[in-house]
Amino acid sequence: MRAVLQRARTASVTVDGTVTGRLDSPGLVVLLGVSVADTETEARQLAEKVAHLRILQDEASLVSAGAGALVVSQFTLYGDVRKGRRPSWSRSAKGEAAEPLYELFIAELQDRGVPVERGVFGAMMDVSLVNSGPFTVWVDTDELKGPRRG
Repeated sequence: MRAVLQRARTASVTVDGTVTGRLDSPGLVVLLGVSVADTETEARQLAEKVAHLRILQDEASLVSAGAGALVVSQFTLYGDVRKGRRPSWSRSAKGEAAEPLYELFIAELQDRGVPVERGVFGAMMDVSLVNSGPFTVWVDTDELKGPRRG
């Protein structure tokens, strides 16, 4: 699984003119991609990392700050642009495999006490945010398995 985490002052997701998720106070926008190789293990591991990563103001985490997350599914995080001019989506999990892992990731965050707002899985969404910092970080479960560099 891959997640792009953006520290936000405020954020919202709109689908067909209706706001489906909103952060009205500082927290994280989580753009979440699921690969064809991902399992429940990766969803749980990523939720644990995201919940406790100390990247909010004053080195707080979502859990320690009581801050919320706005989670948005984004299959394009597994786009492969190495060949040609069109991305390949072959590493992105299909909806029927990805949606349960997206839901599990959200449930795992909530189990850790993180208030979660969301987009609509598989929908065309307008995502708005005020990126605080700006601060954006990428987390990939494949990289969490290896040794820390540097």
